[in-house]
Amino acid sequence: MRKLLFLSLTSFAFVHAKAQNSNVQDYINKYKATAINEMIRTGVPASITLAQGILESGSGQSKLAMYSNNHFGIKCKEEWTGDKTYHDDDRKHECFRVYRTPEESFKDHSDFLKNRPYYTELFDLEPTDYKGWAKGLKKAGYATERDYASNLIKLIEQNDLEEYSDEAIALMDKGQTYPESNTAIASISTPTNNTNSQASNVALFSDGEAMNNATKEKKTTIVANNNTIPSATIGSVTGQYPDGVFKINETSVIFAKNGSSLFAIATNNNISYGKLLAFNDLHTNVDILPSDRLIYLNKKPRKGSKEIHVVENGENLDMISQKEGIQIQYLAQYNHIKEADIPATGEKLYLQNVAPNSPRLNGNSSFASR
Repeated sequence: MRKLLFLSLTSFAFVHAKAQNSNVQDYINKYKATAINEMIRTGVPASITLAQGILESGSGQSKLAMYSNNHFGIKCKEEWTGDKTYHDDDRKHECFRVYRTPEESFKDHSDFLKNRPYYTELFDLEPTDYKGWAKGLKKAGYATERDYASNLIKLIEQNDLEEYSDEAIALMDKGQTYPESNTAIASISTPTNNTNSQASNVALFSDGEAMNNATKEKKTTIVANNNTIPSATIGSVTGQYPDGVFKINETSVIFAKNGSSLFAIATNNNISYGKLLAFNDLHTNVDILPSDRLIYLNKKPRKGSKEIHVVENGENLDMISQKEGIQIQYLAQYNHIKEADIPATGEKLYLQNVAPNSPRLNGNSSFASR
């Protein structure tokens, strides 16, 4: 009997965990475009926005999110002139804002962080520094929960939410925004101030009530352009590689020939164009490849599959990061150099750990790797 009870409880826990994971992924699919565009508009990292939304709304399943479109638990305060609802939180019968759409809640959340003076220092951090943002929010008093920062970091890492911050950066470099419907990418609009955005407190609110109202993500259509970039800005990769999709450092990749279209590769592999750029450290307006190149279809790991790479003649960090399947920013950090630096031939670059010292550089290190 005890064995049967244990098995039943284990099965229930597995099903419950699977349902929770499904709710989280549905939430990400539904609101990632909004989070990306809010990052473009205000600078609040998309990874942080999505993690806070997941945590504070119970992946959109809390009553406050479902019935009031309030995904971040923002309370009314004196300046709020919109609709209101009341729930027990820090105190009984507290006033919370009601929004017409979830997107209004996301916008209010971004403006709240952007306009409050005690969050100013967060915007001095790199937008990809999600750990710094999470810890900074906690330090600034955003939430009283002791494990708030670690919970955000865990959500970001478990769900690869930093990918959406990377995608926002790629789009910002192109002067575009992410499509929130089946339309082409739009130009960035001028930020506007929201007089109802300056709430002085945000409360965590999630009642744990599960309701299956998941919405599947609509596929977006991106209009391709035929812009090319000078061949000097993209490292050429030579060598023998298989046809079709293969793996380097446990990451799916293809070998694309000179003249290949990144838009076509993205479409054929069901990947957004912006995400494909981010996966390959191409934060610029690129379509037609000016040289042969490895193109990754997933985000490259932060560590290589081996410890050391010996620099070959003519290699730059962009080429090495593609050959070894490692993110260029971590390749540069491990070796105490900049992404635009060109290491000298024969130098050893560390791919898994921080190097004891920086490598010798080529005499001309003005190469722009992005």
